[in-house]
Amino acid sequence: MKEYYTLSEVADLLGKTKETLRNWDRSGKLSAVREPMSNYRVYKKEQLKIFDELSFLFNPSEKGNEMKPERKYSVLELFAGAGGLAIGLEKAGLNCIGLNEIDHWAAETLRKNRPNWRVIEEDIRNVGFEEYKGKVDVVTGGFPCQAFSYAGKKLGLSDARGTLFYEFARVVQETQPLICVGENVKGLLNHDGGRTLEGMISILDEIGYKPLDPKVLKAIFYKVPQKRERLILIGIRKDINVDFSFPKPHKKIYNLADALKKGELFDSDVPESKGPTYPKRKKEILDMVPPGGYWRDLPLDIQQEYMQKSFYLGGGKTGMARRISWDEPSLTLTCSPSQKQTERCHPDETRPFTVREYARIQTFPDEWEFAGSVPSQYRQIGNAVPVNLARELGYSIVGFLNQTYDAYGLTEKILDPIQLTIPN
Repeated sequence: MKEYYTLSEVADLLGKTKETLRNWDRSGKLSAVREPMSNYRVYKKEQLKIFDELSFLFNPSEKGNEMKPERKYSVLELFAGAGGLAIGLEKAGLNCIGLNEIDHWAAETLRKNRPNWRVIEEDIRNVGFEEYKGKVDVVTGGFPCQAFSYAGKKLGLSDARGTLFYEFARVVQETQPLICVGENVKGLLNHDGGRTLEGMISILDEIGYKPLDPKVLKAIFYKVPQKRERLILIGIRKDINVDFSFPKPHKKIYNLADALKKGELFDSDVPESKGPTYPKRKKEILDMVPPGGYWRDLPLDIQQEYMQKSFYLGGGKTGMARRISWDEPSLTLTCSPSQKQTERCHPDETRPFTVREYARIQTFPDEWEFAGSVPSQYRQIGNAVPVNLARELGYSIVGFLNQTYDAYGLTEKILDPIQLTIPN
């Protein structure tokens, strides 16, 4: 049983920077100790009891999140992308009966891997979904966050017209699922001073759905070797009186080696695939960065050359000239593997991650093929919900649906709210 945690591991667990933990160490808020065998500065597991969000580390009888569906449940997915969320929900036992995606190559990826899925390649604003009313249990969607027009204190559906959340809410209103699940970046919490999320919550309420408090899920707690965070917004139809429970975090955090090498997550080393190379001078500079290091590990004159004007600006800029180490989770992947601000360099070889390495870090199965050009493939993977995170969320959805069908004595799809009465 793990008794000591490194500085990097505790930073990941708490969602803090290493420098914040060093400040806590200096101030006495959380003091590191010497690990007996290695003499490295670490934290005893017992020290972490002061953090409520880490209580899962101390639950000896932790059960997994897996939940078997008691019936065949169906999902309509909007803004489906390359299928990260859909694959995860499928792994949890949910059946995707319709997927809408405007990007041609992402839609091709879905069709290529799941010929049986109905892929609607069209701008969502041009599609009506009334045919799905009474036929889907869940509507999901990773809508982009766009600011609304504000016409008063209480925001309504009309205020969101022209945004993609409006389209998400319109489809939910047309199809009347038992539950709707929206996902987005963590930044939605503070988008437009928090008013965008406030508007979304108000709109769900207006269209007949009880919004739960938004929840940020950290992928590293859900068998994903990546420091990625997704905000989840749940709405439960108001005639349903059943609680929803978010997935419990797992105790183990997986690292880059778990992603790219044979082990618990994958039964073989990562397959070879295409990927870009660095220009000559950039490669010479990144050759000097150690695994786990970044631009501050370079000689001062090289720092100035590489960073240019950014060298004199504030902030850590820890993604620049960043080489990931084998023993840490990857930083959040972006839509390009070699953007200067968010560098993701391989631990041993001085190059960006390849397409299949990118896919492994997002926990896509190796057999899932991506259509289109290499840049398009990176974009599809970088925009996706990690498959393992989606699976864990899927288990929570399955548990909710099992309870709902049992509570209301449903044996088949009777989803119209007029037909559903709340039991005493």
